[in-house]
Amino acid sequence: MSYGASAALQAAIYGCLVSQPTISALVGSAIYDALPAGPLPDTYVTLGPEDVRERSDASGSGAWHRVIISVVTEEAGFHAAKLLSAAICDALVDADLALNRGHLTGLHFHRARAKRESGGQTRRIDLTFRARVEDTGQV
Repeated sequence: MSYGASAALQAAIYGCLVSQPTISALVGSAIYDALPAGPLPDTYVTLGPEDVRERSDASGSGAWHRVIISVVTEEAGFHAAKLLSAAICDALVDADLALNRGHLTGLHFHRARAKRESGGQTRRIDLTFRARVEDTGQV
C-alpha cells in the first residue's frame, strides 16, 4: 500500500474544481482545504476527510481513496447546495486528472448525505468519491 499519492490526488481534485466555470459561477473562489480566518461566504466548498485502503496488485502499489467534499450554505433550502453538488459531480466523475505523483485509474461518485446543521440555519451536503490511484513512486 502507499499513501504517497494522497497529496497529489487532493491537489488534482482542487485544481479541477477551481478551473470549472460552472462551479466558479455558483461559489466563486470559495473552495477550501482549510477554512480561512474571519467570516465565511454564505456558500463554500471544503475538501474534507479521506479514508485510504490498500489496493496494490501485481502491477504495483496502489490504494482506494474515499474522499469527502462538502458543500455548505446558509441559503434557504437545499436547492442551491444541490446545484453546486451536481456541478462538482459533473466535474469529478470519471475525470482524467493528472497527478504529480502516481496515476489515477478511476474517480467515481460513491454517495451523498444532505443535512441541516446549526439549528437548521446551515445546509450541508457531504459528497463522497472513490478514487483508485496507482503510486508510481516519489516525485
